[in-house]
Amino acid sequence: MSAQQSHGIQTLLEAEKEAAKIVQQARQYRVQKLKDARSEASKEIEEYKKAKEQEFKAFESSYAGSTSNAQTAVDKETDATLKDITGSFRENKDRVVKKLLDRVVLVKPELHRNLSKVQS
Repeated sequence: MSAQQSHGIQTLLEAEKEAAKIVQQARQYRVQKLKDARSEASKEIEEYKKAKEQEFKAFESSYAGSTSNAQTAVDKETDATLKDITGSFRENKDRVVKKLLDRVVLVKPELHRNLSKVQS
């Protein structure tokens, strides 16, 4: 009976060792799968990042030309407005100077309206 018990104990010990090996292999497999998944995810992230950078560069280049076109249009409009203002200045300069001189030189002396109310 003791030989049978020791044989049963020996079988249980071997089964335990075998189970420990299987558990260790499963852990190693899981760790390897996690590493593979991380590396695959990092590759996908890099590819997505490159694609988005190219998309942004294309977007930027397409709108960079339109900003220079807009700047040219604004410059033309500014020049036209400046020419209009300069022309208006030249046309009205003499009249404005004459009005200012008339106001300064041609003075009509009269009492201030508040003074006339006090005297009444």
